[in-house]
Amino acid sequence: MAEQPQPISPVKNFFAGGFGGVCLVFVGHPLDTIKVRLQTQPKPQPGQPPLYSGTFDCFRKTLVGEGVRGLYRGMAAPIIGVTPMFAICFFGFGLGKRLQQRKPDDILTYPQLFAAGMLSGVFTTVIMAPGERIKCLLQIQAATGETKYSGSLDCAKQLYREAGIRGVYKGTVLTLMRDVPASGMYFMTYEWLKNILTPEGKSVSDLSVPRILFAGGLAGIFNWAVAIPPDVLKSRFQTAPPGKYPKGFRDVLRELIREEGVASLYKGFTAVMIRAFPANAACFLGFEVAMKFLNWIAPGL
Repeated sequence: MAEQPQPISPVKNFFAGGFGGVCLVFVGHPLDTIKVRLQTQPKPQPGQPPLYSGTFDCFRKTLVGEGVRGLYRGMAAPIIGVTPMFAICFFGFGLGKRLQQRKPDDILTYPQLFAAGMLSGVFTTVIMAPGERIKCLLQIQAATGETKYSGSLDCAKQLYREAGIRGVYKGTVLTLMRDVPASGMYFMTYEWLKNILTPEGKSVSDLSVPRILFAGGLAGIFNWAVAIPPDVLKSRFQTAPPGKYPKGFRDVLRELIREEGVASLYKGFTAVMIRAFPANAACFLGFEVAMKFLNWIAPGL
């Protein structure tokens, strides 16, 4: 089964995970913006076409109307959060593995790796939920023609002023519902693919860059295959006016199914899948490169 890494170094994981997260956000944010706008666009009036007919139409209209900067709206919030978030994410995965080991050299099964990945999703929600809330609000405001928030910090201040800490953390349960199973799939798939792609007689740590990119990218696709339905609910809930969904995600789910059908739970599917491979390939490559660098300059850290 999966080859176990050396004991987790919180310091190394902090910097390596943070670097991997920055790589992911920079590569994947434009299509994340498209995904959120598709997921949150209003239902068209009878006889009227939708605001965006699909992924490429949304991309074109955003680029024409707002330029390249429009594709990177709201990126400050995830960039600020990625270093601690991915540090906690990778550390949480390592901790989940170690908690299931009776001895340091125990080899974990894939279900155990899935459970360890789910723990990382729990750890990251504390940072992820407010970051996602702010990001989604900034991403859709340009499409609505209003400018309520001047930036990430202003958005956070206004949310706190209007509803306190609960306003900032709106959508936390849905973030957990998305990230816990998706993170389990994410890390298990990555470990599984690394093992498959490792030539016989070689170590997983010696994988080539193309193989790391392939494993990381495919892990991202598996992650989002699980995450898309709760992500649609989360985006809709986090950007809704106060009081619109008093029963939380159940009201969102009921409304979506009633008005737009089950297929609405997969809004933004194309944008997500186009984004998933390169963004997560960049993330895991960034993490592996940074970890090797840290092991080289500070092997005892």
